[in-house]
Amino acid sequence: MRPLRRLYSTFAGGWPGIGLILMRLAVGLALVSSAHSVQLNQSAFSMTLTSVLLGIAAVLLILGLYTPIVGTLVALFESCRIIAIPANRLMYLLVAMIAAALAMLGPGLWSVDARLFGWKRIEPSTRGK
Repeated sequence: MRPLRRLYSTFAGGWPGIGLILMRLAVGLALVSSAHSVQLNQSAFSMTLTSVLLGIAAVLLILGLYTPIVGTLVALFESCRIIAIPANRLMYLLVAMIAAALAMLGPGLWSVDARLFGWKRIEPSTRGK
């Protein structure tokens, strides 16, 4: 668990935490929409696999689970889509930029990552007194 903690600087709360939730929701919903459109337009196995992976990444980002890793992978994937698919370059660019920002900032206080890997407060025992 210690090496994974290095991926997170802090778990922002308050208004910054709400901003991170909104960023996670924006990227997650864009990925769900993209996965759905890929599934509707083409039925090849590679396209189905792509839409399943996009859906999994969307769920992980919305929940805030493994956010730095998933955010980096989404940013790389969307950057490749900018080159490969000229139709929606602006959307791919925006999703890639927000995913990269999430990878750098972390998920925020209200996420699964914060519950699993956040700092814990340990109270000393009062035994012996």
